[in-house]
Amino acid sequence: MAASVHESQHLAKLFDAGKLTRLFSDGAEMRAMLLTHGALAKAQGALGIIPETSAAFLHRAAMEIQVDPAALAEATAANGVSVPAYLAQVRKTLDAPEHAQYLHWGATSQDILDTALMLRLKQAFGQLQEQLTQHLKNLAQLSGKYSETPMPARTWGQHATPTSFGAVAAAWGRPLLALHAEMTRISNTAFWVSLSGASGTGSALGPKAAETRAALAGALGLHDPGHGWHSDRTPVTQLAAWAARLTAALAKMGKDLTELGMTGIGEVQLGGAGRSSTMPQKQNPVGPGVIVALSAQTTALNSVIQNAAAHAHQREGAAWMSEWLALPQLVLGAGAALTRAEKLSAELSPDETRMRAALGGGQGLIFAEALSFALAETMPRPEAQAAAKALCLEAQETGKCLETLARESHPDLDTAQIFDPEAQLGSAPAEARAFADEVRQL
Repeated sequence: MAASVHESQHLAKLFDAGKLTRLFSDGAEMRAMLLTHGALAKAQGALGIIPETSAAFLHRAAMEIQVDPAALAEATAANGVSVPAYLAQVRKTLDAPEHAQYLHWGATSQDILDTALMLRLKQAFGQLQEQLTQHLKNLAQLSGKYSETPMPARTWGQHATPTSFGAVAAAWGRPLLALHAEMTRISNTAFWVSLSGASGTGSALGPKAAETRAALAGALGLHDPGHGWHSDRTPVTQLAAWAARLTAALAKMGKDLTELGMTGIGEVQLGGAGRSSTMPQKQNPVGPGVIVALSAQTTALNSVIQNAAAHAHQREGAAWMSEWLALPQLVLGAGAALTRAEKLSAELSPDETRMRAALGGGQGLIFAEALSFALAETMPRPEAQAAAKALCLEAQETGKCLETLARESHPDLDTAQIFDPEAQLGSAPAEARAFADEVRQL
């Protein structure tokens, strides 16, 4: 087994995070660091903090040179951070000490690494938002099309009352719609630039430290929080929590489809279900299972990120390193779960025949609540509940259908209405259509 499933040659497709994987590579990190340094030099040159000729040279060079991540390993192991070795390699590659002396002017390692991280996170969460939009559209199509398709609702794994498949799909989508709206709302302020120097005071950046930070933010398309945040991990914890909540919401669909697609129920056709190595009759709900497993992982990793937010003093190495260990896997896990969910929502379809058979099976006991309320129109509610319960027990003992027993014992009841699935859907169709309408507004 590989150190990460996303880098495994045989597991990567099972946990496929798509294009996100490229954003969490050594090469992507080096490129983001170079972009940060180039933009910083350009901003400082424009503000007269470093010579304009050096600023132009460094900005141009940052677009052209490459850094070998492997060459940084030994020094990083000793320093605990890659930036010193990275700077040494960049200056050597530049071979222009008169300009290279202004590289990284007034900044500290954490400024560069955190800003480079935010550049990549902005791309990553932008991709997640795009995928989430498509997944919601898929769910909206299911919700609208099957808003009045009856099926059994289940509580504690048992038949409860009728619902519609469209309402089930809407229930999968509701928390995702809220998460989509949340990311849309915060997207312009969630990704922070970092530039505050060694201890967060910006002392080495000079009197134009705030102006420099604002200019750097503008050049990189990041948010200027107006202060240093070396030990304030708010942007990281906020994004990690969003990704974990996204995956948990997707896992709801995964759990439902794992059961609804099983041979014993079979009310949903998943499309592309997996095969067993020894049992030819089986089609395993692989996609839903992957989503549920990834949710467990991202929940645990989010705990690491939230706990790591408590830095001692102005910076703590161990807490910062905890983010390096957990955050990439968390974001990639969310991406892989969303990729699976989007594929499932595009391919799955309800088996309406099985759904109706399930509603008609079980001796009609799924309509017991409707029966009790119908009886309550002519007798006190407690008596109606007791009468309905007695009829249910009789049905179970005799094997007779509840509708037949109800008709025999209460001939004045409109049993055709009481035992009609479409008549007992309540607000399910309206809720399904309302969800579909909201998604169409995205």
